[in-house]
Amino acid sequence: MPRRSHQILLVVSILWVSWLLMMLLHESGHVLGAVLTGGDVQRVVWHPAAISRTDVQPNPHPLFVVWAGPLIGSLVPLVVAAVASMIRAGFAYLLWVWAGFCLIANGMYIGLGVIHPVADAAELLTLGTPRWLLAVFGLVTVLGGFWIWDRVSPKLGFGSKTQPVRETHAWVTFALAVVVTAMGIALGDRGL
Repeated sequence: MPRRSHQILLVVSILWVSWLLMMLLHESGHVLGAVLTGGDVQRVVWHPAAISRTDVQPNPHPLFVVWAGPLIGSLVPLVVAAVASMIRAGFAYLLWVWAGFCLIANGMYIGLGVIHPVADAAELLTLGTPRWLLAVFGLVTVLGGFWIWDRVSPKLGFGSKTQPVRETHAWVTFALAVVVTAMGIALGDRGL
């Protein structure tokens, strides 16, 4: 397989698996928030063909539960990528791609709520969160995510200091994307 094909395989696979894992982690944040505040999780939807969501009823502390999704969904990938870098794991750059993706996705989801509030952003506004806070969260996380992507892009074969794409990383990332997709299909829509 030519080098360009490995790059395409790696980029498409890491973006797809990042999307799925971002949704899973975001919903895990909502679940954790609900558990910590005495809420009752009724259903978690995490499926490759759906936008994820967590239904909590009763929800004694909805503001905490709603913020837990984007906060956990943004911070945990950063910690995981940082630990991988500290132990000098050769695949740490892929975790940084995932971390950047999670920052961008969560930031756009919440930040664009200033203009077009849907789902979590709409709920945050209903619960009294000021619009400026949504905007700041969105701006900081999106810019941080793009900054991270800029730093790791050479390892994905982009930029002026391009590095060769590792064929093994492309295939392993593809396999991970297939496994995570299969898990999402098998487990993705659960009433608890």
